[in-house]
Amino acid sequence: MEEMIFRYMDTIRDHTVNTINEMTEEKADVVPPGFNNNIRWNFGHIAFIQDRVTFKLLGEEMGVPKIYKLLFAPGTKPANWQFPAPSLEELSQELTNQKSRIRDFLTGRLDEKLETPFTNGIGLTFYTIGECLLFTFYHEALHMESIKRINLAINQDNI
Repeated sequence: MEEMIFRYMDTIRDHTVNTINEMTEEKADVVPPGFNNNIRWNFGHIAFIQDRVTFKLLGEEMGVPKIYKLLFAPGTKPANWQFPAPSLEELSQELTNQKSRIRDFLTGRLDEKLETPFTNGIGLTFYTIGECLLFTFYHEALHMESIKRINLAINQDNI
């Protein structure tokens, strides 16, 4: 079962990385009317949250650059950025490298109980690191849908 979960993680992440690699820098920074964030923010947020949920909850150092917290944590948005955001190429590399970091760190540990159960922002409580990892797949899909909707809005408005 563990290998299937990691293969699923790879499949989801490969789709995300393929999407980012097809994006232009200019389009990645557009915040269409009705949206709070842009495509770049969504890709960075995916990386930040996955690291926070898979490493920080186990008391480990997060692998993403520290600046990601200021740029991509929940509640942040590009309109408030005071630092340059990473390029799409840098985000793509981070998202790609994250897969192997997670696999290396969590192999054999998916059933490990969290020291304290974790309740996320929407009220779901997780008791094992595997449950947390599985939630990140859902989270990534939500943000990929946001990226799709932002891209559609940009294309419709010829921004």
